[in-house]
Amino acid sequence: MSPKKSPYFELKSGSVDTLLFVVKTTELDAMRAELTRRFEATPEFFANDTVAIDVRRLAGGERVALGDIARLLESVRMRPVGVVAQPEQHDWAAAAGLPLLEARDRRGPGAKSSAEEGASDGEAANASATASASASAAPQATAAQPELFTTETDPAAAEASAAATVNAAAALDAGASGARAESTLVIDRPLRSGQRIYAKGDVVVLGLVSNGAEVIAEGNIHIYAPLRGRALAGVHGNHDARIFCTSLEAELISIAGIYRTTEVPLADDVRGKPAQIRLEEEKLLIEPLRLT
Repeated sequence: MSPKKSPYFELKSGSVDTLLFVVKTTELDAMRAELTRRFEATPEFFANDTVAIDVRRLAGGERVALGDIARLLESVRMRPVGVVAQPEQHDWAAAAGLPLLEARDRRGPGAKSSAEEGASDGEAANASATASASASAAPQATAAQPELFTTETDPAAAEASAAATVNAAAALDAGASGARAESTLVIDRPLRSGQRIYAKGDVVVLGLVSNGAEVIAEGNIHIYAPLRGRALAGVHGNHDARIFCTSLEAELISIAGIYRTTEVPLADDVRGKPAQIRLEEEKLLIEPLRLT
């Protein structure tokens, strides 16, 4: 029987979305402290997500203990699947026992995406994987290259992640309320199920947010398309944050840790229509949004 016609298994080319953990230093203690600090607010945010360790930013003669980095990522429940390296780094990178992966970067290994530049200095949950790109410049994901700041997950895992994010936001110090970033992240294409966006400031989404997708921001969220997934604004305790969308069909909406799911039906005047969500005295208000 031809291998191509085997009923038992099949080998074929394909692409898999994964995160890149871009290593910029050989100081593992500092890396460990920073990763712990950034994940302590949302400990389940990347639970069970696959990640490739990208060492291409290291200087020519620099080396890191990839085994230690892999264990560090596992300590925050991420799953290292391989290493992305320059050809001259392959010898020592392969010695760690992780497979070498190829990332077909359209902009080159040293180029920063606009999302990375806007987020790299303090993003609470996602700065560790700085290969994320704004939608206007991001290429289609290939093996070891993420699309935006995303990962494919099953719906149950995504729901658990959203709940963990909400609960963590509710427990944050109230002194962080009102903290805003200067930059705004703009996403100009749809978000598929399992994709996640995190913005330190405001985020503007110009495409559909599908069921199972998550938009998370420390500031406001603007969605100029149907919102069918999850939107969590003001996640660091910013009670003044708001969510705006042109068609409200959300699975979950949250501001500063106060949330509402589809278990509570939306009113007829906002369901599937333009709406804004804001807080008033610790209660979520969902109001029609007059666009004309």
